[in-house]
This record gives sequence, C-alpha cells and structure tokens, in this order.
Amino acid sequence: MTLRPDLTIIVVSTNEVTWLDRCLTTVYEHAGDVSLDVIVVDNNSVDGTADFVRTRFPEARVVWCENHGFGHANNRAIMSTNARYVLLLNPDTEIVSGTFEQLVAAMDARPEVGLAGVKQLDGEGNLFPTIRRRPHALRTFVEAMGSERLPVTWRGFGERELRPAVYEREVRCDWTSGSFMLIRSEALQSAGLLDERSFIYAEEPDLCRRIQANGWEVRHLPLATIIHHAGKAGIKPKLLAQDVWARLHYGRKHMSLTHRAFLRVAIALKYGLRLAYALVGRQGPEARRANVAALRVLFGLAGAPFETPPRTALRPLESRQSTPARDVDPPEDQSPPSVGTSSSMRRSRTPLAKLALILARFVEGS
Repeated sequence: MTLRPDLTIIVVSTNEVTWLDRCLTTVYEHAGDVSLDVIVVDNNSVDGTADFVRTRFPEARVVWCENHGFGHANNRAIMSTNARYVLLLNPDTEIVSGTFEQLVAAMDARPEVGLAGVKQLDGEGNLFPTIRRRPHALRTFVEAMGSERLPVTWRGFGERELRPAVYEREVRCDWTSGSFMLIRSEALQSAGLLDERSFIYAEEPDLCRRIQANGWEVRHLPLATIIHHAGKAGIKPKLLAQDVWARLHYGRKHMSLTHRAFLRVAIALKYGLRLAYALVGRQGPEARRANVAALRVLFGLAGAPFETPPRTALRPLESRQSTPARDVDPPEDQSPPSVGTSSSMRRSRTPLAKLALILARFVEGS
C-alpha cells in the first residue's frame, strides 16, 4: 500500500539545470520529519535536466512535458500526485531557513488556510516583495506614476507590499508570488488547477482569487525564508509583452467591462511613460524594444507572445498523458511560435491603434 505523502514539491525546469543543484540540495536539507515527494518537470529542456536529476537526485521523480508554460507544467505534475499539500517552487531558489516539517505543521494547525507564501530575498539579500494586493486599474495607475518611489504612506496604493516589517509577521494577503506557493490539496481541488491560457504571469492572482472564492484564506507565513534569484533574465521584450497579455486575460476573467477599460488606460500610461523615459536616453535599446512590445500587445497589434493560447483553461487530456522522462532532440527552432497579427485584426485597427503602430515602427527603426 502506498502511503500518501505529506508534501509534493514541484520544480519546473525550462533549461534551468544550472540552478537545480542548489535548489534541490537545500530542499532536502530543510525537509525535516515529513514525507516528501519531489518532482522536477523537464519542460522540454535541451540542457540535460532529466539526466542531471536522475544522477544527482535519484530520490526525485522526473516528469517530462511539452513547453506550454508555467501553468501547464505545474498542472502536469499535480496530476501525478496525491499529497496533502503541494508546493510550487521556482528552480532559481534556495531554502535558507525553516523546514517543510514546520510549514506542514503550521498549515495543519490552520485548516482555514488554502495557500501560503513565505519570506523571500533576492540574490543580493534584499527583500523580494511577495505579499501582493489584487490587480486593479487604480493600483496599476499609481504604480505608473511611480508610487513605489514615494514616501511609505503612499506605497499601500500599489500591488506590492513594500514594508519590510510586514514580512516578519503572519498576515492575510490577496495573493503571493508563484516562486513559492504552498497549497492545500482540498483548496486546489475546490478552486481548480492553474489556468493554462496564461503561458506565464497572472496565474498566481487568478488561482488565489479562485481559492478565496471557495472559502479559503491566503496568508504569508514567516516560518521560512528563501532566496529567489529573480530578474536574472534582465529586460526581455517578449516577457514584458507577455505580462501585458496575461494582465488583460486576468481582467477578462475577473473585471467588469468598465474596469477593464480603465485597466487598459493605466497600462498604456505605464508603458507609455517608460517608453518616453527610454527614448530620452535614460535606458538602452532593449528597454525601448520591451516597452514597444508591451504597447503592441495592449493595442492589439500583436497577439500572445509565446504561443496561441488554448481555448479552455486546461488543454485536452490526451496532450497531457503520462510521458516518461527522456532526452529530447531539440527542434530546428526551439523558440515557441510567436503569434502574428491576423488580416482581420489589421482591418479592424482603430485610429489610436494605427497611431501606436506608427510610433512603434518609428521607435523600432531608431
């Protein structure tokens, strides 16, 4: 008879083998007295992720899947476990204090909590803000106006909680970062799996909102601390464009038509100001391209940056059937197909969209 694990830890690796050794080493070092099931999802990597894990950490399981984004890869692993709790953990993280035994015991003592996060530091030892407020047009607007650089009293209007003292105590929050999300299995079953239409970004506030809608709380538990090497990719046009697409997708799910309109205005202001700042020479050409890419998605001049999203939140079951870990020969072009602009979209451009296109082409050509 197979015993039910206390905790399954899911680490998705998309060519992240360089981070896995430290991540998994600290996972096992901080396990404590808890039955642990560690799954590494080889997200169609070509860097030897599967072989590395099998050799270096034979006690871990490897699950292989096509790369359809963060939600799809995590769902793929969630479907293979029956643990009482599931932890979604980024590969570029290290556990530095606390144990999973303590976290599981804390969740057991708080049956009303469906999802929890912990304190996170960046690679320089600075606080990485993970306590978040629900996405809202007003919060996007004040962030566009530089609220995070204003006195502390104004920072509460933004989406991120920036006061360090808050992270030293247990608090409820709207959502927490997907780099460390500890989820009760019953909460996940009642709310549903991650939305696979968001290739990356916005899955966390969406999942937390659905968990809360089903009666559970989301909390920050200061019982453990991890290092998250966030921002290692720098400014990438594709990722910035994806952030805009994901926020618009979140808005379509959870906001009224009027609210969505204000959200679009706030996002336009945010990236318009950033583009203006980049154009006057304060940032390099990559920042200009990134802000242009974000505005193109916002104005409908470009589709989803990574791939055409599925029509439903979960892909058809047959595309997620169990596949053993294996080496995968890289295709000729490893990059996921980008989504172009259809002819019908080009015909339906508004004057504002046409103006944005002219600006985008001007900046791209400069």
